[in-house]
Amino acid sequence: MSDFDSNPFADPDLNNPFKDPSVTQVTRNVPPGLDEYNPFSDSRTKEEPGEENAPFWYAHIVISDHKGTQPAPGNVKMPNVPSTQPAIMKPTEEPPPYTQIAKEHALAQAELLKRQEELERKAAELDRREREMQNLSQHGRKNNWPPLPGNFPVGPCFYQDFSVDIPVEFQKTVKIMYYLWMFHTVTLFLNIFGCLAWFCVDATRGVDFGLSILWFLLFTPCSFVCWYRPLYGAFRSDSSFRFFVFFFVYICQFAVHVLQAAGFHNWGNCGWISSLTGLNKSIPVGIMMIIIAALFTASAVISLVMFKKVHGLYRTTGASFEKAQQEFASGVMSNKTVQTAAANAASTAATSAAQNAFKGNQI
Repeated sequence: MSDFDSNPFADPDLNNPFKDPSVTQVTRNVPPGLDEYNPFSDSRTKEEPGEENAPFWYAHIVISDHKGTQPAPGNVKMPNVPSTQPAIMKPTEEPPPYTQIAKEHALAQAELLKRQEELERKAAELDRREREMQNLSQHGRKNNWPPLPGNFPVGPCFYQDFSVDIPVEFQKTVKIMYYLWMFHTVTLFLNIFGCLAWFCVDATRGVDFGLSILWFLLFTPCSFVCWYRPLYGAFRSDSSFRFFVFFFVYICQFAVHVLQAAGFHNWGNCGWISSLTGLNKSIPVGIMMIIIAALFTASAVISLVMFKKVHGLYRTTGASFEKAQQEFASGVMSNKTVQTAAANAASTAATSAAQNAFKGNQI
């Protein structure tokens, strides 16, 4: 029915939006060349100056030249893209054959080998100590110090083995004390020759020469028995009583070192005072005595240092004066001689008491 209501004489494009004059005016004024532009066309215009640097994605469309001329529609200029190859960087120098990683690996491997050797050495040491302990348990301890030949009339008097008796953490300290005792012994032996040389240049120094021999014969065994063996036994059995014996005797030993380094006249020591006196008599003898005085001084200094070190180790072992008293009491009471003497005294006291009681009853 809508067809019957329409006007057959009306303009058909009256209500068409695409026939609006403003739209048709815009569509008619299209710039020349754009309506026939084909981006896929192979036709290209002649390159103009400066266009060789245009990017490869840029399509230059020439609409008009400076003189107002218009190119043919569809002439599109595409830049020539040169063929390129991927960049390959050549190393300026060859890498070193021994890199840091290889070095660290070698160091780690060397450290592992070192630890393995140390563990093997400790295992061998423990094996040796175990065999020695088994041997000692079967045959008992056999004295090995001093190391004397078998045909010597006097045999060894002590048993000494640092690896068996002394714990590992204390072995170094005990060895240093043993070497210190040997050093002092050698110094006393040289002191005899120094006093002898002093006696040769000064006949009034016979007393010093005689006393130097006495000090060597006296201090050598006494220092070994009185302070070194207590120290050895203290670290071997963790004995508080032996520690206190060592401290008491070693303080006296340090005083002896100081007096020997001083070198008073008629004391039998080539100390600093005696050395200066001997230097006035003879320069060679004085130099010899000065060397011995320096050895006595070194003994005194090392003794003081080692005393402090041993005292520090003593405090870490847990020893105390109360333990020393208990060890002394138990040691005295366990001694067979003391037990026999105590039994005899008790029996004598009981007999006398019984006799007195019997006599009182008779009265």
